[in-house]
Amino acid sequence: MTVAIGRELRRRKPDIILFCGGPEVTASPLTPTEQGIFDFTIIGEGEKPFLSFCERLIGGKGYADIPGVIVEGAPTVPPPTPLTELDQIPSPYLTSVIDTRNTPGLLWQLSRGCSFTCDFCFDSRGIHGVRIFSLERIVAELRHFTETGVSQIFVLDSTFNRDKLRAKKILRMIGDISPGIHFHFEVRSEFIDKEMAELFAAIPCSLQIGLQSADRAVLAEVGRTFNRSDFSTRIALLNECGATFGFDLIYGLPGDTLRGFTDSLEYALSLYPNHLDIFPLAVLPGTRLASRGAELQITWLPEPPYLLTATDSFTSADMASAARLATATDIFYTRGRAVAWFNGVVTALGLKRSDFLRLFGDWLAERRAGTLSESDVTDEEVWELQQQFLTAQFTQGKKERFLPLIKDLLTYHHHYAAVLMASEPSQHSPPPWGKRSHFKLAPTVRIMHFRYDIDELLDYGEPRVTQMYRQLSPTGSHAVMYCSNGSINTEAVALPYVTVLERLSGAYPHQLAALSELSEADVTEFLTFAVAEGIIVPVT
Repeated sequence: MTVAIGRELRRRKPDIILFCGGPEVTASPLTPTEQGIFDFTIIGEGEKPFLSFCERLIGGKGYADIPGVIVEGAPTVPPPTPLTELDQIPSPYLTSVIDTRNTPGLLWQLSRGCSFTCDFCFDSRGIHGVRIFSLERIVAELRHFTETGVSQIFVLDSTFNRDKLRAKKILRMIGDISPGIHFHFEVRSEFIDKEMAELFAAIPCSLQIGLQSADRAVLAEVGRTFNRSDFSTRIALLNECGATFGFDLIYGLPGDTLRGFTDSLEYALSLYPNHLDIFPLAVLPGTRLASRGAELQITWLPEPPYLLTATDSFTSADMASAARLATATDIFYTRGRAVAWFNGVVTALGLKRSDFLRLFGDWLAERRAGTLSESDVTDEEVWELQQQFLTAQFTQGKKERFLPLIKDLLTYHHHYAAVLMASEPSQHSPPPWGKRSHFKLAPTVRIMHFRYDIDELLDYGEPRVTQMYRQLSPTGSHAVMYCSNGSINTEAVALPYVTVLERLSGAYPHQLAALSELSEADVTEFLTFAVAEGIIVPVT
C-alpha cells in the first residue's frame, strides 16, 4: 500500500521528495529506491537522520552521506548510532505535534528494544537490549493525557513488565494520575508476580501475553523457552485478581503440526483468557527465521504480508484448517465474550474445547458461503450464532434439559459485554420531574428475562452446568443491568416493575401504574429510585 501511494504521488508531483523507512526497509534498504519511486530510504531509528536531512535540505546541501540515509548508486553509509538517552526525542504529545484533545485513543512508547531473540520477530535485530524514557517524562505525559481526555492507550513496549520494579512504579502512577484511561500492555508471563497482578487488576487495562505455542520443542526451534507449570501458575495469579488478559497463538511454526496447534489452543483455553489472537506465521524480512527458511524447509509469500504457506510438517491444507479454527475461535469465544461460561458449557457436552470450536467452524462454513471473518458479523449476530449452535449441539447430544440454564448464562454475559462497551452517560444531578413527566431508558440499560433466578446464577460462581442443573430450580426472574459511576450493576426486578420499564415511552406515572397493576405511589417510588440510579431519564 505504501508503494502504491508513493507511485501515485510520484506520478502527480514528479519533483516531490519521497523517502521511506522502518523495519522492512532496514532489512532490505535498496529495494524501495530500486523501484524508482523513493529518493532514499532511512534505516534504523529515523529521528537523527531525518533531522539531518531537513537541515541539509534547508541549507541546499546534499544528503547522501548522512548516517542511516541510503541512496541508490551512492556509497553505502552506516546506520545511525542509536540514541542512548531517549528523552532527547521531543515528546509529540507535550509539544502538541499530536493533538490528544482530538485523539481519544493513541499509541504510547515507554521504551525501545527487546532483550529477547525470538527468530520470527524483528524487534531485537541489530540493537539488543532495552532503552527507556524517563519516569519524569512518563508522569508529564500521563498528566497531559488525563487533562486532554484521552480514553485509550496502546503501550508499544515489546515487554512492558521486563523490568518488574519499573513496571510496578508505572502502574502505580497510572492508578494515581490516569485511573479513567484504559491501557493495553504486551507482557511476558515469567515477570508476573502477585503484586504485579494486583496492580494490573486495579486499573482499567488488558494484557496481551505471547504464548505462541504450548509445545516446548516447537518454541525452542524459534528461540523461545517455555515452562508450562510456571506459565499456568502465573496466569492463575491474573485470574485470582480479576485482571483482563489474552494470549497470542501462532500456527505454522517450524516443527509444529495441526495436532500440535490444536493442543496449544486446548491448553490456552483451559486458562480462561478473555480473548485469543491467533495468527498464521509471518516470515518477516531481516529476521533469523527468514535467513533459516531453506534449512527449516518452510515456504512463504515473497511479498507482504509474508505469510507462511507450508512447512514439512504443516501442509497448506493444515494451514487452511488452522485458519478456519482460528476464525471459529475469534467469533465464538473472543467476540462472543464466552470466557466466563465456555469451559463449563463444553464440559457439559463432553467435548474437548478445540473439538467444540472445530465443529462450530464446520457448522459456520455450511451456513455462510465464502470466507468469513469475525469482522463480518455484529455482536448481536454472534449472540444468535452462539445460541443456534449450542441448541443444535445439546439437542443432538440429547441434553436439551440443560439449554434453559445455558441460555440464561449467554443472555447475562452478552448483555454485560454490551453495557460494558456502551458509553456511560455523564453524571449529573437528576432533573426535577412530576406527575406529568414521562421517561426513557438510559442508553446503557438492558432489561433481561431469565428462566432461573438471576441472583442464584450469579452467586454460584464458576458455571458447572450439570451441578447447577441439579441444584437450581427454574423459577424464572427478571433483571435490569445498567452502568452507574463506573460500575455495572444487575438488579433483580419483580415483573410489575419490569412492565413499568418496558412501557416507559410516552406514559405518565399514573398511566404506568394502570399498566403494571401497581399503585401510583409504588410507581413513583420506583421511578425515583430508577432516576437516581441512572436507569431512566426524564424526557424534557
